[in-house]
Amino acid sequence: MPVALITGCSSGIGRALADAFKVAGYSVWATARKPDDVAMLASAGLTAVQLDVNDAGGLEQLAERINQQHGGLDVLINNAGYGAMGPLLDGGVSAMQRQFETNVFSIVGVTRAMFAVLRRAKGLVVNIGSVSGVLVTPFAGAYCASKAAVHALSDALRMELAPFGIRVMEVQPGAIQSSFAKNAGAEAEQLITEQSPWFPLREGIRARAKASQDKPTPASEFAAELLKAVQQSKPPRLIRIGNGSRALPLLATLLPKGLLESTLMKRFGLRGNL
Repeated sequence: MPVALITGCSSGIGRALADAFKVAGYSVWATARKPDDVAMLASAGLTAVQLDVNDAGGLEQLAERINQQHGGLDVLINNAGYGAMGPLLDGGVSAMQRQFETNVFSIVGVTRAMFAVLRRAKGLVVNIGSVSGVLVTPFAGAYCASKAAVHALSDALRMELAPFGIRVMEVQPGAIQSSFAKNAGAEAEQLITEQSPWFPLREGIRARAKASQDKPTPASEFAAELLKAVQQSKPPRLIRIGNGSRALPLLATLLPKGLLESTLMKRFGLRGNL
């Protein structure tokens, strides 16, 4: 039975992936931070693990458990992440650090911890990026930057892990039905205060937080398509899934930069002077 480890399985993409891989016959190790979510995953028949993806000690213990029970790891899906919304200067350096710790640094930490078991199984690492790493929008600068970093480190890891028989796939989802917008909105509301220079543009900030749920693709459909890609004899280096996942990067490539920025500024209420 092939073994899959999936991080960030409390809801949305992560939970849909855990269910899809279990139905497909994988032994699924599903992680979440909150005890209630771990209990929910366990009740679904998954090997549920409470894990902070930035906890080096917890990762070492998990790798040892997987090694003892299976001897190797066939698929690692680095899915844990969140979207920090709001003006870059309002969030400041601390918000950037939190965003990169979860969305970027954890990918390196988790993959490093699982290196030995991945090597034994000649496994596949799947990093969940975003089209936001290609098409950068205002009021999501930290998130877009983190996903652009995921793209860069995925390319580097692919080359560096190849001699060990470990493959790397990057996934760039478009709009996928999940709690992302709700969580992003809550994050943004913490920054939308009257002290912010961008307070008059607060509706644009809210609109960006909700943009990921514009005609979203069901998470179950996303999971089914990704599972199909993972099971190919030669998994693709990059796959885009979900509404807008192909059109938005195409716009970023074809539209003149000035026109693209003008369009995005109008979309999120940044035209005019404050």
